[in-house]
Parts: sequence; C-alpha cells; structure tokens
Amino acid sequence: MPSSAIQTLGDFLRSRRTRLDPASFGFAGRRRTAGLRREEVAQRANISATWYTWLEQGRGGAPSSEVLERLSTALMLTDAEREHLFILGLGRPRERRYRAVDGVSPRLQRVLDSFEASPAIVKTATWDVVAWNRAAAVVLTDYGALPPDRRNILRFLFGDPAIRAKQHDWESVARFVVGTFRADVARTGTASEVSGLVDDLCRASPDFERMWRENEILGHHEGESVKRLLHPTFGPIEMEYSLFAVDGRPDLGMIVYTPLDAEVMRRIREATV
Repeated sequence: MPSSAIQTLGDFLRSRRTRLDPASFGFAGRRRTAGLRREEVAQRANISATWYTWLEQGRGGAPSSEVLERLSTALMLTDAEREHLFILGLGRPRERRYRAVDGVSPRLQRVLDSFEASPAIVKTATWDVVAWNRAAAVVLTDYGALPPDRRNILRFLFGDPAIRAKQHDWESVARFVVGTFRADVARTGTASEVSGLVDDLCRASPDFERMWRENEILGHHEGESVKRLLHPTFGPIEMEYSLFAVDGRPDLGMIVYTPLDAEVMRRIREATV
C-alpha cells in the first residue's frame, strides 16, 4: 500500500473520529479536542489502541476488510463514507451485501410515475419487482394484484402462461433473462438468496432448468434493447428499454420501456388516467 494512500486513510479516520460526540456514546469527562479519543474508537472497533493510533499516523499498514467494517461501525460512517474507507484502505470498494427491499422512497416512486406512457419498474438484485408505475401495470403485469413474494420476473416468465403468450419470441427472451439474471447474481453476491427461487423454477419449469444448466452469462447491454409484446389490448408493441442505476442503491435497477409508436403511447397514456 503506497505511503500516500496510508496517510490519506489516516487523515480520513481522524476527520471522522473528531466529529463524533463522546456523550452520545457514554464517554464522559472534559476534553481538550473535539470528538472521540483514539483509544475509544479502538475500543468500539475491538482493535488495539496502539495499532489504531498507527493507522491515523499513516504507519499502520493495510487493514483487512474485517477491520475496516469494524471501524466503519465504530465511527458511524454513512454508506458513502464506508465505501470511501474501503477504497482508501484496500484500493477497491467493499463487497456488496444483499439487503432485502420492501419498497422504494417516495422520491423514486415519483420518478416512476412521471413516465405516463412508458412502463417503468424497479427490480432488486434477485429480480423481484418492488416498485412500478401505472403504465407498467397496464402493459406488463398488474403487480399490485399479486402478493409480494410472487412479484418476481423469472416466476412470471416461466410460470405464467399469459405472460409467456405475450412475448414475441419467448425462447430468445427467456434465454436473455436467464443469462443476465445469472450475471447479476454473481455481481451482487446473492447466490444463497436466490437458491430457493432457482430450485423452485427448476422443479416447475423444464425450460428454466435446461437454460440454467447451460450456464450462459449475458450482460444487459448484449440484448437487442427492444422488447416486443403481443398485447391483448394494444396489439403488437415494440418498446426500447433502458436500465438505470438507483443512486445509493447498487442492488436496485430501474428499467424504463419506451414505446416506439406514438399511437401506442397515446393509448397507454389514456389507459393510465
């Protein structure tokens, strides 16, 4: 680890330490300087006070990821600060840990709702749909009519005959979904979280089991970026789709589908009023 990086790490630790209020952690007594003492941070992180002092002084060497996690908790770092600490200490971001999601913020929901004629959804790392707009309910699936544990894209595609019938080329769509899903699982470290889903789908769908065993890996950019549906109300629909990251939530992705035909967009907008 370069000496400049070690020094930068020490400066960051010291700046976070001195902003904390000792009284809120139960540490009493008069102090000459603001914040916690070094030995108090070490105590909270369960590491040697001497070594922590060396870290702040830029001579403690490279800490392990476990130590960085403890320091992050001890210093009450935000997610962004924790990420920054790992980059300073290890030269890379921390490993992602999956967090179950019940919904999204009102601000993000307002973003979805602003797409009046474009179906938009937010999916988790395990491909559960946790938010959607009215256009998505009209064109894709009425997610609100389903229990939360059934709002999974793979369960729709491989287990719902109506969803399958709406796909212009179901085989190609299914292969792309399985390949990108497998890549997302590896990227986000959610293999254990999706194991039950994969087992269920393998038992229920020979098609999914066949495609899953093929071990194909695809990126979102490798598809055609056009979704074609045979919709029972609107007829054939072609929609470009784009995947967006959700600020501060790398485990979430927002997908927006934009109809290519102006008349279809008009009809969708009317149906969502």
